[in-house]
Amino acid sequence: MKELLEFLTLSDPNIRYVVIGSVLLTASSALVGCFTYLRKRALTGDVIAHSVLPGICIAFILWQEKNPLVLITGAFTTGLLSVFLMEKLTRHNRIREDTALALILSVFFGAGILLLTHIQHSGNGRQSGLDSFLFGQATSLTASDLYTFGSLAIVTILVLLLFFKEFTFMAFDEHFARSIGLPVRLLQGLLTSLTVLAVVLGIQAVGVILMAAMLITPATAARTWTDKIANMLILAAIFGAVSGITGAYISYIKPGMPTGPWIVVMISLIAFVSFVAAPGRGLIYRYYQHYRNRKKIREENILKTFFHLGEKDNIFDRAYTIEEIKEKRPIDEKTLRKGLRSLVREGYIHKDRSAFTLTEEGKNIGQRITRTHRLWELYLTNYLNIAPDHVHEDAETIEHILTPELEKRLEELLRKPEQDPHASQIPYKE
Repeated sequence: MKELLEFLTLSDPNIRYVVIGSVLLTASSALVGCFTYLRKRALTGDVIAHSVLPGICIAFILWQEKNPLVLITGAFTTGLLSVFLMEKLTRHNRIREDTALALILSVFFGAGILLLTHIQHSGNGRQSGLDSFLFGQATSLTASDLYTFGSLAIVTILVLLLFFKEFTFMAFDEHFARSIGLPVRLLQGLLTSLTVLAVVLGIQAVGVILMAAMLITPATAARTWTDKIANMLILAAIFGAVSGITGAYISYIKPGMPTGPWIVVMISLIAFVSFVAAPGRGLIYRYYQHYRNRKKIREENILKTFFHLGEKDNIFDRAYTIEEIKEKRPIDEKTLRKGLRSLVREGYIHKDRSAFTLTEEGKNIGQRITRTHRLWELYLTNYLNIAPDHVHEDAETIEHILTPELEKRLEELLRKPEQDPHASQIPYKE
């Protein structure tokens, strides 16, 4: 408890540098990652992350020091160069985008590893810690590093907010953005530069190898919770910040644990929870919707069967046993009993001992399903020239999803017909 309190109060300067730095770096990369994700450029971030390593090494070889601004400049240069080469390869050659991405990533990262190996064997004492860029070392952030990286992260966030509307237009529809007079090429260059800068800053926290996850995972997790881009950016920034704080805390209480990988593990955990539990898109919600749809179809088919049994003699308040229902429509007995219990609870069917009677509300639903089924059969026969003996299965599916508006439109289009293609009466609500 004492360790947690000390960590949350940020009383220790080292803790303060690491936490604030991790939050700024992860939040800024998450915000940029939203636009990268929306533009379907997820792998581009991975390529940039691997392409900055040779820039870092070249900058160190030329200046013989680990000055953050010098290393950032070198990394930024090779990151932009990788994007430029990708565009040239895909635009002027018959090379697919995924092939170009693989080529650039492997070549740049291979060159970076070679340069890093050369530096480590050069005997230069100043190179110590340079390999931390591979996996990140947020715990090594100093006050000067925080001012440098933090300032650039804030600048990145401010530019994103300043051009939020323009980037949004471009992310969803570049042609529309061009049609309203936006300088799309300039905006693309600006957004690419911000992406490269976010990657360059983020590698200090999570490293070259894991940076792609930090760029895309918060955006992917946020997208499962909302359809609004503003909310998506807010959630992505929060998810990134939370992962930065928790990763830093785990490294604090377990000094042997690396911060960067734990940040990625925590954002991956957030993403997993989002994929499972997010309303509207989560696996739980989808399973529930699937269950509701199956339940609705099962119950409507049973009510339709009751209506078919009653319309023969125009007596809808007669009681029927399970055997009589199954004789009219082959339904698995377990499924039938389950559906009947549900319909009894909902008031659409009345149970009297071992027999079941359709209520007025249940009759109305059964009548509507029957009507939409027969209207759709007639539509397929009259307008699509499908043989009457081939329309039943399609009508069995569509009858459950036709809205009252579409049903009314069908009635108008078919001029309120009296019979379907099989000469069965089409029942209309009195």
